[in-house]
Amino acid sequence: MVNSTIFRIWILISCLIFEIVDGYYLPGSFPNRYYVGDQLSVKVNSLTSIDTELPYGYYTLPYCKPLEGIKDSAENLGELLMGDRIENSPYRFNMFKNESEIFLCKTNPLSNNEFKILKKRIDEMYQVNLNLDNLPAIRYMEKDGFFLRWTGFPVGIKSQDSYYMFNHLKFTILVHKYEHNNVAGVIGTTDGVDLITPANETTTGEGYVVVGFEVVPCSVNHDEKSLKNVKPYSKYPSAIECDLVSVGMTVKEGKSVIYTYEVSFVMSDIKWVSRWDSYLKMEGAKVHWFSILNSLMVITFLAGIVLVIFLRTIRKDLAHYQELDKEAQAQMNEELSGWKLVVSDVFRSPNNPELLCIMVADGCRILAMATALIFFATLGFMSPASRGALITGMLVFYVLLGVLAGYIAVWLWRTLSLGERQGWFSVSWCVACYFPGLSFLILTLINSLLWGSDSTGAIPFTTFLVLILLWFGISVPLTFIGGFVATKAPYLEYTVRTNQIPREVPAQRFPSWVLVLGAGTLPFGTLFIELFFIMSSIWLGRVYYVFGFLFVVLVLLVMVCAEVSLVVTYMHLCVEDWRWWWKSFFASGSVALYIFLYSINYLVFDLKSLSGPVSAMLYLGYSLFMVIAVMLATGAVGFLTSFFFVRRLFSSVKID
Repeated sequence: MVNSTIFRIWILISCLIFEIVDGYYLPGSFPNRYYVGDQLSVKVNSLTSIDTELPYGYYTLPYCKPLEGIKDSAENLGELLMGDRIENSPYRFNMFKNESEIFLCKTNPLSNNEFKILKKRIDEMYQVNLNLDNLPAIRYMEKDGFFLRWTGFPVGIKSQDSYYMFNHLKFTILVHKYEHNNVAGVIGTTDGVDLITPANETTTGEGYVVVGFEVVPCSVNHDEKSLKNVKPYSKYPSAIECDLVSVGMTVKEGKSVIYTYEVSFVMSDIKWVSRWDSYLKMEGAKVHWFSILNSLMVITFLAGIVLVIFLRTIRKDLAHYQELDKEAQAQMNEELSGWKLVVSDVFRSPNNPELLCIMVADGCRILAMATALIFFATLGFMSPASRGALITGMLVFYVLLGVLAGYIAVWLWRTLSLGERQGWFSVSWCVACYFPGLSFLILTLINSLLWGSDSTGAIPFTTFLVLILLWFGISVPLTFIGGFVATKAPYLEYTVRTNQIPREVPAQRFPSWVLVLGAGTLPFGTLFIELFFIMSSIWLGRVYYVFGFLFVVLVLLVMVCAEVSLVVTYMHLCVEDWRWWWKSFFASGSVALYIFLYSINYLVFDLKSLSGPVSAMLYLGYSLFMVIAVMLATGAVGFLTSFFFVRRLFSSVKID
């Protein structure tokens, strides 16, 4: 009887799981079903430009405003940090109702200030970003035999010292028949109304889903005199020709701007689950994949050779050393050279041990956050369909991993101080404030520049309060919990004793830091190609979605950092330099230096059009933030690898 009941419960749970899996769509969004005649609302996002990287609100320019007033859409924390400002717009469509020559509005005559701002936005090549059913408006164009595509459309264009504005929009909406298996489903992240479809629901009509949103901007010179009795959303008195070659709506001070639009619906074979494919296509895909694969093969081959030679050398040294009896060892102590001579100094406490513990712990935290974030992004949970999900997930993971940072910091502190528990609270507090404090300082400086520029990229004051609450309300307590647990956990004991008097380090032909800084070139070689695509995604508005490859690159980067740091540490020990602690950290962490140099190179050669000191400082500020995070993460990998290697190496040495 009991077994029968358990079996029935198991069957019920299994059916429920399969039903849920079948009813949900990755990456967390669910299709909105529209019937013929249903209203579709277009939403607007911030104006963006790759020339300034400063987003501005859509309604800062003289555009038509909704009759019901401007309303902000609900935005998550990630959207606010990215500078997105989603608002309603006056553009309204009805499903499967083709309309043409629709009059939208006529603005007031442009004031001197509006005229200057409009010209400036056109000179800076600002783009208008529209969204329909969570799909950005996309624009296609054929040029020199190539088929080009962009998201959004330019505010206007300058031709022969005159400024023209795109005031007529030709929308094409691709739709597909709604397909559903009559299972329960709940919407995840869309701009439409949240829908719940009960199981076994029967509805009349087939319904449609939006699978494409295309726009063609035109500059049309409308006749103001013919609009005396024309109301919004009514038919324009005369035919409108959308000529892509010519422009007609000149921008002049004291002149009004007339806006019109047309919309057509087209049936498409594109299914709803594939509607983002046109946005996620990356130019030069073959070159991208071939270059990444080539880099992975070469670096893996070189790292394997180094590792094999390295292991053979150590085994030979240890085998020869352990074959000697005690008397022979005592006799050869004066003749020995290399790493075996620093056995009584190799575990001598480094300079600034507390800072080292803090940086290693924060690096582990950042690496764990990046691993979890890229893993879930690979599964589809961080897709572009979920705006701001990537930044929000990064914050959530970083805050929750405060437990890990606190544990590692205190555990390492106890190991370096030979089991001493005193001072764990101070270490926990410092690790809770070190990287977040640096990030908050950089973010505040950047935000002050954005505030001064009246950009929507500036973080609102309430969002700042939310970040501070996450920091001190959740992250700091979790860090203390991790630190407290580490005080009860066992620490690593050194395998050899340390002399009271430190051994003198022999003079070297070349400074040791030359080798340390040069070691960062190998890890940089694993990621510089992927780095280019990531930088292009951030600063040139291109979509990046090859998270599977990024995850592979991350794993390879960790392996190379570990091997490089291990080799550098061994080389220093062989020349009787026992000060390996910080050098092992920066041997792999020096990759951040090359990333920063590459960022400057990218600014000079790939962002030539970036204008203004504010834009340059914004770019350098975010680059500095990225470089610090990479340095901590890669440095932590290198240090921990060297630490466990040195402990294992000297545990095999017999010393009386």
